[in-house]
Amino acid sequence: MFSSRTPGLSRLNKTQKASMAGVAAAGVAAITFSLVPGTAVAAESQSPVQSPATAQVSASATDSVQTSAVNAIIAKQFSSPDTAAKIQSVVQKTASDKTKAEEAAKKKAEAAKKAEAKAKAKAKADAEKRAKEAASRSTVRKPVYKNNLDGWIKESLDIMKKHKIPGSYEGLHRNIIRESSGNPKAINLWDINAQNGIPSKGLLQVIPPTFKAYHVKGTPFDIYDPVANIVAAANYAADKYGSMDNVNSAY
Repeated sequence: MFSSRTPGLSRLNKTQKASMAGVAAAGVAAITFSLVPGTAVAAESQSPVQSPATAQVSASATDSVQTSAVNAIIAKQFSSPDTAAKIQSVVQKTASDKTKAEEAAKKKAEAAKKAEAKAKAKAKADAEKRAKEAASRSTVRKPVYKNNLDGWIKESLDIMKKHKIPGSYEGLHRNIIRESSGNPKAINLWDINAQNGIPSKGLLQVIPPTFKAYHVKGTPFDIYDPVANIVAAANYAADKYGSMDNVNSAY
């Protein structure tokens, strides 16, 4: 079999191998030095063949010189007025963008807060409106009564109900027709009451003392007022006869 080793290399002693390594290191140093401005001449002045120790020192010196040169170039670039201005511009833009972002976030939060407050106010207003509408629907409207005998009797019955005075439409209507024929200004000038100076008056022919004693609060204090006259007479009949429905003649 053939050996995989390069002919002749196996016979080199340690000193020869070290010398070859030094030559290789020196070559690399020379190439590296040529890449940095101002170092080409220094690279050419070096001896192509050095001892191993000298080659290691040269490599270290080369690294130091190269690092210093690169740092010098970087420092020079960053000390340039144009570069400083660019850096300052970038810093200012970054700060400005941050401020704008914070202001935008603040405005967004304020807008959200206002929208929430507006929604709450609207919900409250809607709730109040619905409550008012419900109250309005539940409130019984005051009925409108016709200004005639039918209307007077119906209004009188509502007032009598409120004050717990008994009586019916039929009982009131029947006695009114008998007493005054439905004339609220009727007056009796011939009976005993008239002879005594206190004639009966109104729809149900009530004398003034009786009207005064049985007048119902909330109605006009006017004996000729049809509703006031009916309610006072019904109040009197309830006290004396239990109800106007029980009255079928002069009372």
